[in-house]
Amino acid sequence: MVKVLQKVFFKSVLVMLMMFSFSCKQDVKTQENTTEPEPSDYYTELYRSQFHFTPEEKWMNDPNGLVYSNGKYHLFYQYYPDSTVWGPMHWGHAISEDLVKWEHKPIALFPDKHGLIFSGSAVIDKENTSGFGTIEKPAMVAIFTYHDMEGEQSGKKDFQTQGIAYSLDEGDSWTKYEGNPVIGNDGIKDFRDPKVFWNDIEKNWTMLLVAGDHLQIWNSPNLKEWKKVSEFGKDKGAHGGVWECPDLFPLKIEGTDEEKWVLLISINPGAPNGGSGTQYFIGDFDGATFTTDQTESRWIDLGRDNYAGVTYNNTPNNERIFIGWMSNWDYARDTPTEKWRSAMTVPRKLTLREIEDEVFLMNYPLDNMKGVEDEVNSVTQFQLMDNQKKVIPLKYDNQSEIRFTVKNPQMKMYFSNEVGDSLEIGIDRKNKMVIFKRDKSGKTDFSEKFAGGIQNMDMSNLPESAVEVRIFLDHSSIELFINGGQYVMTNQIFPNEFYTALTLENNSIGELKINDFSERRMQRIWD
Repeated sequence: MVKVLQKVFFKSVLVMLMMFSFSCKQDVKTQENTTEPEPSDYYTELYRSQFHFTPEEKWMNDPNGLVYSNGKYHLFYQYYPDSTVWGPMHWGHAISEDLVKWEHKPIALFPDKHGLIFSGSAVIDKENTSGFGTIEKPAMVAIFTYHDMEGEQSGKKDFQTQGIAYSLDEGDSWTKYEGNPVIGNDGIKDFRDPKVFWNDIEKNWTMLLVAGDHLQIWNSPNLKEWKKVSEFGKDKGAHGGVWECPDLFPLKIEGTDEEKWVLLISINPGAPNGGSGTQYFIGDFDGATFTTDQTESRWIDLGRDNYAGVTYNNTPNNERIFIGWMSNWDYARDTPTEKWRSAMTVPRKLTLREIEDEVFLMNYPLDNMKGVEDEVNSVTQFQLMDNQKKVIPLKYDNQSEIRFTVKNPQMKMYFSNEVGDSLEIGIDRKNKMVIFKRDKSGKTDFSEKFAGGIQNMDMSNLPESAVEVRIFLDHSSIELFINGGQYVMTNQIFPNEFYTALTLENNSIGELKINDFSERRMQRIWD
């Protein structure tokens, strides 16, 4: 039996046992007079994320319908309320004022006669093009894929269609459109995941749909009647698996007035480090057609656990805010949690930046995450000579942010604990590579594909100047950001105990300077 000493969990259990033992010795009158509150075990289960979004219970996968409205960020998500493994899909729902602390809401969309409710998006129909609301009270409109399970099982290929629903009370209740489905299927097996946005070029709505191995683009004046206007991708990008969860949006290159369009496409399988991953394209969009000169495949995250991510519609200041599902279909159903399964990444801001004469899509935690930082364990700066190591005690029980700057890093980092778990991250400036090894990180035997081999991330364009290394460590995940989100790796971890030490090792010839090192405690976001 694996030894697990998650401190938060066992402290709660110990307190409850002590209270029970004490209460058994009291008479009824004494028990009635006590004012001590019952200890809470809410969100303290083994491996429960403390500052990432997770459902209260049961199965979750793709983020859906990300939209901002009247001071609230809405997170809908693929949800199965009856099990911790994938099943008939609903849309779960949560809201937040800051994208950090969340309030759970009732299930938003349920399966109906047309099928299960698969992934999609949501918009605010400000001009009331659909007629579902009014100018004064615009409708929130959800666009989703219907999945006819019986049709799939009978061998049909047209079992996925597109439907819409609307809400006039900020997503608390929904009415499905009586004319559903709004887009039928001519026999495409994988035909899903509509992402809709207002097209300022054509002054209409645009929908992205994946069709097996490529993208379709549709336009509509009213969210009900749709016309296909173009296709993209049969000869572009990675094609090791099915395309999923598209997204398309404009961004200006930082420090310039030049605007480019970014297309996100998730793919499963076929990611560089195995299983699920999300690629991106930088190009142009004329209102109907997306084009790109990009010839190589690019990935928003080279870890194994950031999939199906999409961005928010209707954000203040037009920020492009991204959230991904922190898992991988290679082992998503098998991870060792019991009450719930899966978490979302921290929310990230997407930007375009030119580095070493090449434009990169940067993805970096929102500034809002600084509001979750608490006390600081600071080591400031130190030097490591050839092959020298420094062991830094970790104080905050896998609930921290670790940050430092380093120039031309040729180094390894090891997170370890007293029972022999070890998580290795190598930053190899000489060979232009980051490596990630979790085969000894803790519990890995739930799936042969979880530990796997060494994860690699090419970093050919890392600047010669000092760069920031930033790590978010939660109870069952680690997110690595290098140089402001130029290079990113997200991975799940299931250590047998909290990591208690971080060892830094200089693998170069000469001095390695670590500056501004700190470990910050991250607050628990769940009340």
